[in-house]
Amino acid sequence: MPLYSIGDLASSFILRRQNLRLNQDLARLSQELASGTAADIPRHLDGNYAYLGDIERGLRVNEGFATAAKEAAFVTGAMQTALDRVQHTTTKLSADLVMAGKTSLPEVTETASNAARGELGALLSALNTNVAGRALFSGIATDALSFASADTFIADLKIAVAGEVTLGGILTAIDDWFNLPGGGFETVGYLGSDTDLPPFLVGEGETVDLDLRGDSQIVRDMLKHTTIAALASDPDLAYPSYLQGELLVAAGEGMMTAQDELAQIRADLGYAEARIEENRTRLSTESTGLEMARGELLGVDLYDTATRLENVQFQLEALYTATARLSGLSLVEYLR
Repeated sequence: MPLYSIGDLASSFILRRQNLRLNQDLARLSQELASGTAADIPRHLDGNYAYLGDIERGLRVNEGFATAAKEAAFVTGAMQTALDRVQHTTTKLSADLVMAGKTSLPEVTETASNAARGELGALLSALNTNVAGRALFSGIATDALSFASADTFIADLKIAVAGEVTLGGILTAIDDWFNLPGGGFETVGYLGSDTDLPPFLVGEGETVDLDLRGDSQIVRDMLKHTTIAALASDPDLAYPSYLQGELLVAAGEGMMTAQDELAQIRADLGYAEARIEENRTRLSTESTGLEMARGELLGVDLYDTATRLENVQFQLEALYTATARLSGLSLVEYLR
């Protein structure tokens, strides 16, 4: 029976090829054992990517919705904080104004009026809040401040009330400035847009409208009553003490009346916050489920992988031993 053998060059080639294959298997199995996921996905799925594609698409869509919901949560939270400051400030200020106005003492009314002027600046600062460079109450003009400064409000309103010397005349002039279309508030005071922000898409078919702008009626009313009080003791207007007191009382009572509407606005905003949070929770749950499904689809049996890895290591050690023995052969050793 004839014997067949291979030459040294062929033998070396076969050993190198086996060494390469075993090292590749070793690297692949080590990666799979460490990650718990198949390294060769096409082979693992037998070329069928349909289910994996659906999972990946679901994760990407959820990621987009989650980003929008996170942005909406930041905006609503910042709006709620600004309105909380407005409510807290005007609630305290309204009681102080009524009390000071009813005393009709020049020192008291002047102090209360000056306090109102300071609070006007604080209210405008709160309403000019922005999140990551995005104005909250400017509608679609998110790159613009919502309001001019308190000094700008006061200066333009002093022109509007010039010549008015009665309570009714002063209040009417200020009301016109704030509420007439094309009046001072819309042309000088409010700097934002008259177009609402588009709704936030926070889920499949789920939108949240944040249509609260700085030119809404409740914001106009709060700023109007604060401005009435701020103008009461203005030295340029030089109103008599009794008229200053009447203006403070009117401003304080107006603020008190507007509190219910402000509370309702905040409640509506709170409802929007709750919806956003519900969607964020749902999206997080869905994404977790999709990631688990992807893990099961691409996962490997760790026990089987460890067994195969051990087998490859054994084969590699045997190959190195055989290679070493072949490398040490000589004619003398062969003839022994």
